Amino acid sequence: MSPHPTSPARLRAVGVSGDESTVEGPLRGYHHETYVVPLPGATGATGRWKCREPRSGLLWFDRRCFVSEEQLLRALQGRITHVPDVFEVDGLPLQRFVEGHTLGSLHGAGRAVPEEFTGQILRLFGEMAAVTAPTLPAERRCLPEDRPADGDTDGFMERLVCFTEQRVYAENLPRFGSLFAALGLDDDAFKRLRKHVAGLRERPFCLLHADLHRENIIVDADRRLWTIDWELAMVGDPLYDLATHLHLMRYPSWQGPGVAEQWRRTVEAVRPGGTRGWREDLGRIVGYKRAQSVFTDVVREAVSLGRRARSAGPAVESAAARLHTVLTGAARPLGLESVPGAAEIGTALVRWGRTRPDDEGPTPDTP
Repeated sequence: MSPHPTSPARLRAVGVSGDESTVEGPLRGYHHETYVVPLPGATGATGRWKCREPRSGLLWFDRRCFVSEEQLLRALQGRITHVPDVFEVDGLPLQRFVEGHTLGSLHGAGRAVPEEFTGQILRLFGEMAAVTAPTLPAERRCLPEDRPADGDTDGFMERLVCFTEQRVYAENLPRFGSLFAALGLDDDAFKRLRKHVAGLRERPFCLLHADLHRENIIVDADRRLWTIDWELAMVGDPLYDLATHLHLMRYPSWQGPGVAEQWRRTVEAVRPGGTRGWREDLGRIVGYKRAQSVFTDVVREAVSLGRRARSAGPAVESAAARLHTVLTGAARPLGLESVPGAAEIGTALVRWGRTRPDDEGPTPDTP
């Protein structure tokens, strides 16, 4: 459903551009209602710019560590190749809209990524490895306990597990507890997950994008890659960024290991010790990412079904099949002795759906 023409985000975009006919959007996106506008007459503001507002009532299941994405982007200018620059209009920071196509639209999940592009992705990892907390003039919002000492990879991982346990699982138990239980997901799953990821080797911390996948990489007309959506960026274990990238990119099985090996050479050259123990630890961190996806996907699939969850049908079958896949992938890190079949998951979804009130709204945002 398209936003109302008088939505706050659209009205702001019209106000910034001064001409409603030049406003493009809303763009496809989950967390923000985004419009693209030119800034006629603004010195130094050639091209088009993104004007956006956070959508209300969404599922936010990722920790945010920087106060402002725009502030971070300003700090990265000249240090990270091809990130959007920022322009301010009447106190409103706007990001430059990068003209081009997402990498995913050109080379979808599961397809090989051309070497000319993997080379640029690896350069990005090298550039991020050179950016450390003391050298990054961008204000952070994360709590002191979410800033473990440099190199404390176990502490870094523990805080990520805590966030998933507390903000994704525990806070959603009142609404989704029966569904979690039917799928074998309980408090003990986090005890087993902690055991799975314990004992990581120490690695010096650096800047992480933490959401580097095909839809957050733009290919411009000159075949250059631009990295967008730095909202989840943080400072931490560089191997976590590689694990997240491999988990989200869905490289074909033959390409992923080569990218990982090139990552090792690139990052180690820039940040000595930054890849220490990577072969032993990579699988464990990927395991955490798979486990994290289980909890977020259960909630999102159930919410997406809405009233359709009250009776068996194609929508429930498709959701159940997707959840069976993610549960199977996370069985080891979560210590699941068995995974319910797709039909059993579908039955659990219908049983859960029939307990929900008609007027139940979306799950509150998790900031």
